[in-house]
Amino acid sequence: MTNHDEVAAVRPLTLAWVSRHLEVGERIVGTEGLHGGITAEMRRLTIGTRDGGTRDLVLRTFVDVEHAEDWLNREVGALTLLRGTGVSAPGLVAVDPTAAHCEYPSLLMTHLAGRTVLDDEGVETRVPLLARQLVAIHAVRPAERPRGYVALTTADTVVVPKGADAAAWAAAIDVIREPAPPYEGRFLHRDFQPGNVLFDVEPPGPAGARITGVVDWAGTSWGPADLDVAHCSTNLALLHGPAWGLRFAEAYEEAGGVLAAAPSERLYWWVRDALAFSEEVRLVSRPWREAGRTELTARAVEERLDAYVTALMDALG
Repeated sequence: MTNHDEVAAVRPLTLAWVSRHLEVGERIVGTEGLHGGITAEMRRLTIGTRDGGTRDLVLRTFVDVEHAEDWLNREVGALTLLRGTGVSAPGLVAVDPTAAHCEYPSLLMTHLAGRTVLDDEGVETRVPLLARQLVAIHAVRPAERPRGYVALTTADTVVVPKGADAAAWAAAIDVIREPAPPYEGRFLHRDFQPGNVLFDVEPPGPAGARITGVVDWAGTSWGPADLDVAHCSTNLALLHGPAWGLRFAEAYEEAGGVLAAAPSERLYWWVRDALAFSEEVRLVSRPWREAGRTELTARAVEERLDAYVTALMDALG
């Protein structure tokens, strides 16, 4: 039975566009909003098939986003590249990067099984899996390189949290005043973190015992492996405590990944990513609370970020 109210939540032009990309005899019978997206609306579309069954697709819509065309083109490039590799990513169905057909720039792709897992429980099992998955992503060798990474945070844009360790933050800010160290380029996801990794949560075994896929490839870039590792490390530190941020880099090397040899070079990338979060604490913490981590208020996340920056400076500074 079609849920007309849910289907109506998809804008009319977009609905018509999606329908044109379905198989003959198929129709949209339901939609469900997906949590977690910061820059885009995400919906799971349930498609009624000719034989009476259903299949799922995912619709990603960028509403009032300045760089939507660039992001969608990069995501399409990544999904096309990853097809046939060992990295499980959504399959491309259709894209409208300039909103020529839809109300807003949109991407239609296949739905991957699994769900994100942000709980503290089982993190010790998931960290090595995340590390192995990131090593596999960095092993991808594109025929045509994506654009170089972009890092927007500067020494002047960092927001020092209230009550933070002033000396540690001043030292950290001084680190990113220096030019970026030399690096060997790699294919980067650029937003690899638990919110973009799907785990198999079906029995048997503990929740999150197997990765089923990686989503959100709009930031695909070329740059140092350290930058992707640093980004996941910061997310883990904020979700689960500073020690897990430091642990992830170890797990990445244990999985065969290669990071910068000099501690000062590693520190540069780790600190650069951690300081970038200082500008976006409210933005990144909201989806975590929506996903059930209600204790992760903006203030709680600020305090963890302060503890993590201090730990980085103690470990490598």
